[in-house]
Amino acid sequence: MIKIAIVEDETVYIEQLTEYLEEYQRNEGEDFKITIFRDGDGITANYKAGFDIILMDIQMKFVDGMAAAEEIRAVDSEVIIMFITNMTQYAIRGYEVDALDYILKPVSYFAFSQKLKRAIERINRRNDIYITLQVKGGILQLMASEIYYVESKGHNLIWNARKGIYQIPGTIKFAAELLSEAAFFRGNHCYLINLEHVEGVQDKCAVVKGERLQISRSKMKQFMQALTDYWGMG
Repeated sequence: MIKIAIVEDETVYIEQLTEYLEEYQRNEGEDFKITIFRDGDGITANYKAGFDIILMDIQMKFVDGMAAAEEIRAVDSEVIIMFITNMTQYAIRGYEVDALDYILKPVSYFAFSQKLKRAIERINRRNDIYITLQVKGGILQLMASEIYYVESKGHNLIWNARKGIYQIPGTIKFAAELLSEAAFFRGNHCYLINLEHVEGVQDKCAVVKGERLQISRSKMKQFMQALTDYWGMG
């Protein structure tokens, strides 16, 4: 069962999203448990991790969706947040709270179902891989899904992750072997990129958490294919 929260203050959209979720269950054979909140403060009050997906309106009367998402993200790094908005400039801020996607109003079933499918595919991939790194003064365990990218500098690897940035001796080949079962792509001789956190591609660079990571010319076609496959567009 997939647990989904709808956070929306307009009845018409609550009803529409609920209908779309019910239709998706019928069409795809999924099993959803749907919980409705009519404002951001409803879901953030005494929030405990438990939802798989949150469909969050951005503009609400009391606590807006962005503020609610920030509170949720502070205690739950795993839940998938998808924003619902009629203002694209708000949606662009979604990377600040690691939002998976945004859905523009008015919402069509086709667009909604494609984005929901992507979210469910991410949930299904969540049997995460843990890796252990030798760091100064001890050891560190990281989930592969929480690693944004690995950068090679000289004889060191810089691991950029949700928990922080860690520099340890090693080669990019070593990192690629550790992460071989996760959705990482070697963009060039310096970067190993987690496809889960790629926000887009711009000027021959993968955009990850607002940073541009160069993709070599020889790898670009292969990278784009891997990314579209990961996004469920291939």
